[in-house]
Amino acid sequence: MQLFDLFNIKLDDFFDGNEKYFELLILSLLIIVACKLCAKLFIFIFKKINKDSRTLFFLNQNINIIANLFIIAGLFVVWSDYLSNFLTIISFISAGVTIAIREVILNFFAGVLIRTKTPFKLEDRIEINNIIGDVVVINLLSFKVLEVSDKENGEQSNGKIVNIPNSYIFSYALKNYTTAFKYIWDEMIVNIPLDADVEKTKKIILKIVNNNEVVRDIPKKMNKQVTDASLEYRIYYNHLEPIIYTRVVNNHIELSIRFLVHPKKMRNVENDIWLKILNEYKNKKITLFKE
Repeated sequence: MQLFDLFNIKLDDFFDGNEKYFELLILSLLIIVACKLCAKLFIFIFKKINKDSRTLFFLNQNINIIANLFIIAGLFVVWSDYLSNFLTIISFISAGVTIAIREVILNFFAGVLIRTKTPFKLEDRIEINNIIGDVVVINLLSFKVLEVSDKENGEQSNGKIVNIPNSYIFSYALKNYTTAFKYIWDEMIVNIPLDADVEKTKKIILKIVNNNEVVRDIPKKMNKQVTDASLEYRIYYNHLEPIIYTRVVNNHIELSIRFLVHPKKMRNVENDIWLKILNEYKNKKITLFKE
C-alpha cells in the first residue's frame, strides 16, 4: 500500500495547478502543429522548384526528421520545469510496461543501428528471412521493401510492399546485393550435345554476352569498385570478364555462362542473351541439347 500511496501523492503533485498544465498542453500542441506545417510548406515550395521524385523523397524524409527534432526540443523547453515530476511518474509506470513493449524497444535500437552502421540503405536490394526486395522506406521501428520474385522468376517486382520489423537484423542473416558494389555474378546454363563443337559454341555465346550493352561496360566499372571496397572489405577478384565453364553432365555438356550484371537488370539481360542464342541455333550455327 505504501508504494500505491506514494504514487497517488506524486500524481497529485503533478496535476496541481490545472490551469498552468492546460496552458502548457496548448503551447505543446501549437509547437507540434507549427513544426509540421513548416515542414509541409517547405516541401510544397520545393516541389515547385524541383520535380525530381527521388530528390523529393529524400528531402521529405530529412525534413520530417528535422521537424521531429524541433518538436522534441520545443517540448523539452516548455516542460523543463516539470520534468522531475514526469520522470518520477514514468519510473513507476515503466517497470510494468517494459516487458510488454520489449519488441518496440528492440526495434527502436535496431533502427538506430540501421541509421548509424547502415547495413543497408534506401534503394538497396536485400534478402532477409527469405524475403527479397528493394528498400523503399526506413523508419524508426521498421523498414519496407518492394518485394521481388526469386531467381528462377527473374527477381522482378511483384508489386507487394512488405513491412519488416527492424529487429529482424538481429534475428536473421541479411544479404545485401549492393553493399560493396553495384553488381553481382549471374550464371546461365546452356546445354549442348556431347558431339557438339564446344569451342565454337563457347566463342559464339561469349561474343553474344560481351556484346550485350549492359554487360560489356561492367568489368571496368567493377574493377574500380573492387579497388574502393578493398579498403573496407577483404574482397578481390582475379577475373571480372564474362567466362564460360564446361563440364559433362550425364549425356550432355553443360556450359555455365558467368558474368557481372546489375541485380535490377538481370532478367532483361538474360532475356536478350537467350534470344540471341536461340537465333544462332535457328541459323544452325550452334546446336542445343534436346532430351
